[in-house]
Amino acid sequence: MDNVVMWLATGLGTGLSPWASGTVGSLLGLPLAWWLLGRTRGMQIAVTLVLLLAAVPVCHLAEQTLGGKDDGRIVLDEIVAFPVAVLGQSTARHPVAMAGAFVVYRLLDATKPPPVNQAEAVPGGLGIVLDDSVAGAMSWLVVAGGLALWRRR
Repeated sequence: MDNVVMWLATGLGTGLSPWASGTVGSLLGLPLAWWLLGRTRGMQIAVTLVLLLAAVPVCHLAEQTLGGKDDGRIVLDEIVAFPVAVLGQSTARHPVAMAGAFVVYRLLDATKPPPVNQAEAVPGGLGIVLDDSVAGAMSWLVVAGGLALWRRR
């Protein structure tokens, strides 16, 4: 069981990257987000919520196993929270829009401005997933604004 938890938590091993493990792991969120955007809004929200909730205990167990608070090798949280940045924005399926959403999401997740840093302070696996979810929600606002401007051109 521990092997399955660690395999999931490390994003099928992508979180073991010696360089920018969070970014490398987050790349798995791109096909997930792209796939979700082809579904109804209700399905996008439901699947994203289920994945976020399922990630909480997995990330918590991995954190306990690895012995560090939000260990950098744990990337499942980044993977399942990235789709939050594009939920309901079908135009974001365009490669340029998806790449822009990814860059914004990674910048907000890496720099942890308020309220991202405050969400990270929540104890246990919830904090691990919550900070990335908040970064995703903040990214959503930036992406929505960017897409609105893009459509007006």
